[in-house]
Amino acid sequence: MTVLRVTEDGEVRREGIEAARERIASHVRRTPCRVSENLGRLAGCEVHLKLESLQETGSFKLRGVMNAILSLGPSAAGRTLVAASTGNHGAAFAYAVSKLGLGGRLYMPRTATDAKLSRVRATGLPLELVGEDCVETELAAATWARDHDAVWISPYNDARVVEGQGTVAAELLEQLPGFDDVLVPVGGGGLIGGMAACLKAARPEVRVVGCQPRASCVMARSVAAGRLLELPSRPTMSDATAGGVEPGSITFELCRDLVDDWILVGEDEIAAAIRLVHEQEDLIVEGAAAMTVAALLDQRERFRGRRVVLVLSGGAIDRAALQRLGGAADGAEAGEVR
Repeated sequence: MTVLRVTEDGEVRREGIEAARERIASHVRRTPCRVSENLGRLAGCEVHLKLESLQETGSFKLRGVMNAILSLGPSAAGRTLVAASTGNHGAAFAYAVSKLGLGGRLYMPRTATDAKLSRVRATGLPLELVGEDCVETELAAATWARDHDAVWISPYNDARVVEGQGTVAAELLEQLPGFDDVLVPVGGGGLIGGMAACLKAARPEVRVVGCQPRASCVMARSVAAGRLLELPSRPTMSDATAGGVEPGSITFELCRDLVDDWILVGEDEIAAAIRLVHEQEDLIVEGAAAMTVAALLDQRERFRGRRVVLVLSGGAIDRAALQRLGGAADGAEAGEVR
């Protein structure tokens, strides 16, 4: 069993991911993994899509949130749970708190998109808008939780959250026994950290590739530098991965030690990938999910002849943005836009 120490209080390991899978099974969907002949022809390789855009609440985030909350057991009763998010973690948190009958409070940055704000406001969960960057928002939320004896549910800096996200890989290993590469969107690193921990323990030869927008690539630059950096982020269509990484995040070690390569993509490539997925796959995905498609097509020579999995992490894109890109929501499968 491969064990990876990521905090003083806990470890991310494959057996923890399997336990998370059992714990959250009745609360999340086993999302499809389907072949894409269209993308395969364009890229010159065999392409499979892991459709977390079809997850409950529209993204992979519910896996980590549910695992973290359910791991608390009876101690969660009667206490306020607190989260911070640019959108998808918040939507998952609001759903989980409501479904489990718990009290919650959510913080979001003032730069969150209207689509993601409206989803959270519709739940009635108390919401505070704080900061321009996700790190500012997370620090404010964690401080409030500490000062009010509340339970902080981090979007990525928590072994329970990372193990919950790692269940994407546990499913994938069953759905597609043999593959060469997995391309994963990266923000704070919880998804790729959990998936890489699972994949490297089971099949260390699988190449795990992180995808980030050039406009906001803090984790990729930090890994290259060997330490977490504080870097500015520009606006990006991949708003779900935008912003900095919390100082001391456990995900940095996971990304540094287990992610094999990084691909950075531009805004035009992300926009084109959103359109392509809609037109060719009849799917609606957000910018973060489209990054894996953009990365594959931009670097197709690196993947030629291989069996590649693209993680489509979420579907939260508002109708106006989709229409501006030349797509239409009607008739497509979607996680968030229906």
